[in-house]
Amino acid sequence: MTSTAPHQSILDKPFVLDLFAGPGGLDVAGHALDIPSLGIEWDKSACLTRYAAGLDTLHADVSAVRRDAFESLPPEINVLAGGPPCQTYSVAGHGAGRKNLEKVKKYIERLTAGEPDEAIDEELKTLSDPRTALVLEPLRYAIQATRSPNRGRRPYDVIVLEQVPAVEELWYHYAKVLQETGLPDGTRYKVVVGVLDTEAYGVPQRRSRAVLIARREGLVAPSLPVPTHRSYDAKEWNRKNKKAEAADQARQPTLDEGTAPEIDEGHVSGVESLQPWRSMGEVLADPVGTHPGRVTPFLVRSNYGSSGVSGRRGVRSDQQPAFTVTGRISRFVVFQHLDEEIVYEGPRFSMNEAGMLQSFPPDYPWSGKAQAQQVGNAVPPLFGAHLLSAALGLPAPDPKVLREPWQPASEEKRAKLRSDGCGAPDDCTARCPRSEDQVAPPSSERPRRTKKKTPAE
Repeated sequence: MTSTAPHQSILDKPFVLDLFAGPGGLDVAGHALDIPSLGIEWDKSACLTRYAAGLDTLHADVSAVRRDAFESLPPEINVLAGGPPCQTYSVAGHGAGRKNLEKVKKYIERLTAGEPDEAIDEELKTLSDPRTALVLEPLRYAIQATRSPNRGRRPYDVIVLEQVPAVEELWYHYAKVLQETGLPDGTRYKVVVGVLDTEAYGVPQRRSRAVLIARREGLVAPSLPVPTHRSYDAKEWNRKNKKAEAADQARQPTLDEGTAPEIDEGHVSGVESLQPWRSMGEVLADPVGTHPGRVTPFLVRSNYGSSGVSGRRGVRSDQQPAFTVTGRISRFVVFQHLDEEIVYEGPRFSMNEAGMLQSFPPDYPWSGKAQAQQVGNAVPPLFGAHLLSAALGLPAPDPKVLREPWQPASEEKRAKLRSDGCGAPDDCTARCPRSEDQVAPPSSERPRRTKKKTPAE
């Protein structure tokens, strides 16, 4: 699987270390760009997916590798990337990370000032949810690279990070210290930060991500990827739809059947050259690989609340981008239309379809348990390809590459990858992490409910 764009990278031989690699979104992006990568992932099922996909993987805890096995990493790695777990920062989570933003900023400053890891590690143990501290790991890896004899104490040339929008504030603090203070050895970076919408890069899904791209001083200053598609505006969509319905009722000319209302974004600079956002139907209607094609038109009702109201379930048609794909994607109800009067519940999204809505190639070999959660947690590969292309100075990726069916690894290849990643060709070993080691304390940051007293009390 190769990109049609010629390589003009700012680096001679890019090699990506993907922290918190999940089932492989960023690695698939690298694969589409002919860029090698090594992923570190602690979840067993996500690793099984990665092995099945043929991706180089270490089944390990990111923090443990930094502390105990950093010297075993390939010294030629020059791009650090990753999306630390977002549960404690996401608005859908308990909010421990958001409540500790100022504390985490102080840790960033102390790390870049060269304070010993041991002292900081002891304090991090006091955080109510240990996952909050994982957002520091990319910085700690960047610092460790400058202390590694195996690398010749050479810093990473490029850093690419992505997270939920709530982490934008931390990324800006990362940028401040990387530019002004630098790493303890004096290495500084030029950095850009922003919140980007994935549908503006061809992903058939409404999803916003806070991103950071840094390049070592001496290289050309970085820039964020240029959008290729229009952003989706739900209010504008609804307004256009109401106008179309009114015109239809008045027997006036209206939009052709199956055509999405055109959103006027003339106020956006350069919007004339942008393609329309991609819809669910555009991606799922046609058969490809083992995907038989989904009957259109259809409606999708999300499993989570809309507009901040938990009981209000959002509904979208096949002519719109998907809701943000989360671990609940398998619970989304899909309604098929027989005619204007009859609607029935059709088959829910398969994991293959859910992956395609994330821009994974058709037939990506989802494996192990909690596959819907794997899909929801992943970086959309097409979006990841745009991030890597911008970070490395490459042309925008060719989206057609990611629409071709993925060829799973052979059994022999899987056994080799698992032997390298777990220590045995057919099982995990004592060196593999246990999933319970990174589970959040129960109800650690949930608000307490005050019991209402009865008159008798």
